[in-house]
Amino acid sequence: MMNKLVRLVKEEQGQGMTEYGLVLGLIAVAVVGILVALRGQIVALFSKANNTVSTGVNGLG
Repeated sequence: MMNKLVRLVKEEQGQGMTEYGLVLGLIAVAVVGILVALRGQIVALFSKANNTVSTGVNGLG
């Protein structure tokens, strides 16, 4: 009887880890989707930052 109880607890822990894995996977898919949707804006932001830094560095010389 005790062995069955211990096994039940272990099985539930495995189920919890599986659920955490699924949630983590869904979050990763959502982040990738958001990055793909905002790709143009992200590229524009980094381009602006690059131009600002380049202008500042060129102004020093």
